[in-house]
Amino acid sequence: MEGSMLATVILIFTIFTVASSIDDKCAACNAVAEELEWGLSKEKPRNHLDMRHRLDSQGQRRGKVIDYRVSELRVVELLDGLCDKMQDYTLRKIDSNRQEWIKVDNWDNLTTDKQEARAYSKDISTYCGRLLEETEDEIAELIKKGSLGVGDVSKVLCQDLSKHCSKTSASHEENGSNGGSDGEL
Repeated sequence: MEGSMLATVILIFTIFTVASSIDDKCAACNAVAEELEWGLSKEKPRNHLDMRHRLDSQGQRRGKVIDYRVSELRVVELLDGLCDKMQDYTLRKIDSNRQEWIKVDNWDNLTTDKQEARAYSKDISTYCGRLLEETEDEIAELIKKGSLGVGDVSKVLCQDLSKHCSKTSASHEENGSNGGSDGEL
């Protein structure tokens, strides 16, 4: 009985720790948006998707040719694995009341507590999963329409869709707490 009680207490503590670990949802959302924007900017031009696999009675191929830019495949390639990439991010303390999400290039060169930094990376990855769960349909439609481009991902994702950043927090981004790559390690 004591073992199950201890397990329950640990489970509750873990749930509250993860739930409360992302204090600044706006900064975390901006870090996710930055990673998605990086994916958009690194896209290589692709050919149309040829879905003409069926032959008719005259031997002619039938089906559709789909523009890759508006395809479901493009959406999947952009969003699939996004939250796994967020495990390369951790929280860096700037001063006593400011923190920012940074991308870590080499975990061995990290000067802070590596165990704590890894815990933060798992937290933002979990947050990313919840964020995408809430907004995935809208993001997918915007990507397919071509109205989600480089430069506006943060506004669309963090202000318009998730509401994790208020419109007045644009100054938040100007202060450098948007998880920018300028703090890359």
